[in-house]
Formats: sequence, structure tokens, C-alpha cells
Amino acid sequence: MSKFDRRMEHPVSAGLLHLTHLVYLLHGFSVLMGILGPAFIITTFLTGWPSIIAVILNYVKRSDVRGTWLDSHFGWQIRTFWYTLLWLVIAALLFATIIGIGFAYLLIVGTGLWVTYRLIRGWLALSEGRAMPM
Repeated sequence: MSKFDRRMEHPVSAGLLHLTHLVYLLHGFSVLMGILGPAFIITTFLTGWPSIIAVILNYVKRSDVRGTWLDSHFGWQIRTFWYTLLWLVIAALLFATIIGIGFAYLLIVGTGLWVTYRLIRGWLALSEGRAMPM
């Protein structure tokens, strides 16, 4: 999104910008717990209190960022959470079959890398003042 496009939008308050950084920080903390702890990245991302607080903040404050470039970041964060849940459910179903255990493990690791990528990409874009693709 160019600076020209951003002038047509509602202004972004410093508080909402800080909140969006906080949500990335909370999700990032969950990923870090997954990397350093005995659990997988995606299980701590979905069940860790930082990510749950982050998603609640996304939904509670989403109306405040409507019409701003931060709305794209909120959507990015929310979609990352729910798609991660979807992939975890699929991995659990695969794990329930003897043949699917290996695929489930690959899916869990792949999704963990995908979550990490999305958090880094989103946070970098936020730091540079750019919107995320919808």
C-alpha cells in the first residue's frame, strides 16, 4: 500500500499501532515457547495463553482498526491462528491412523514453520508501516 493510498484511510492512532505490535509479540512469545519447550510450535501457538489473549484482543479491537491499514494485520493474525487450528485438526486425524503418523508429524513441523514465517513477515511489514495482503 502506498503512502498515497494510506491518506485515503482513517488515521491510525499510536495506541492501536502499539496494540498490533503487542499482538505480534504475544504470538511470537507462544512460538518461542514452542521452540524452547517440549511441545510443538503449533500447539503452544494455539493453546498458549499469549496467543489466546492475542486472538481475543484481535476480535475485541477489530472494529477500532476497520478502515485503516492495521485491519490487514488483524486479519492476517486471525487467519494465521484459525488456519493453524485447521492444520492441527488434520494432523490429529492423520495421527489417528497408523499410516498417517509420519504425515502428521511432517504437517505439524511444516505448519510450525509456516506460523513462524507469517509472524515474522507480518511483524516486519508492521514495523515498516505496510499493510498485509488480504
